[in-house]
Amino acid sequence: MEKNESGKNLSLQQSGGEQRENLYPVTTLPREAREKLLNQRGMMIWFTGLSGSGKSTVALGVERELHHRGLLCRVLDGDNIRTGINAGLGFSVEDRRENIRRIAEVGKLFVDTGIITLAAFVSPTNEYRQLARDIIGADDFFEVYISTPLEECERRDVKGLYARARRGEVKDFTGISAPFEVPSAPALTIDTSHQPLDASVQQIVELIMGVKTHDQSQ
Repeated sequence: MEKNESGKNLSLQQSGGEQRENLYPVTTLPREAREKLLNQRGMMIWFTGLSGSGKSTVALGVERELHHRGLLCRVLDGDNIRTGINAGLGFSVEDRRENIRRIAEVGKLFVDTGIITLAAFVSPTNEYRQLARDIIGADDFFEVYISTPLEECERRDVKGLYARARRGEVKDFTGISAPFEVPSAPALTIDTSHQPLDASVQQIVELIMGVKTHDQSQ
């Protein structure tokens, strides 16, 4: 496919021995058009914290509150990622990194469509979280550290994962046999062992609405 001087795609057809130029401009709707349609700004709220800290619970609470306010959002977590697009990945270092990379790439598509995206993943290292930030874009990436202590996460261990990790049955389990790196400068830090769900949800909604309001004032 050739292009003219303006960069638009050209289709050349033969007609009676002559070449006739047909112009088919191929354009993608700009992000601003999608956001205007939804009347909201796309952004990524990235929840990080230990297993059992409350990431998905808080994210789902935020989703319900945003829906009530007429804002379109989507939660991404292990339930819909590990059983779908990342079903073939394990828990090796390489697979964990690829898991985060794919999540970030999918998340970027949502964000660029104007959707408020809530990603709830352990993402235990600064490297993983920086990878996600770089893919999505720093201006659209807001990290929320769910800082619930390990002891409380173990107490909530309904799947028995911590108990199995303590017995050595689960290798490289974050918080037990693998480290968790605390974020250095998260947008919010929330300890769900000391704060009720509705208060945690409200904090994050205020963050989102503040970003949305600031963006609209520009």
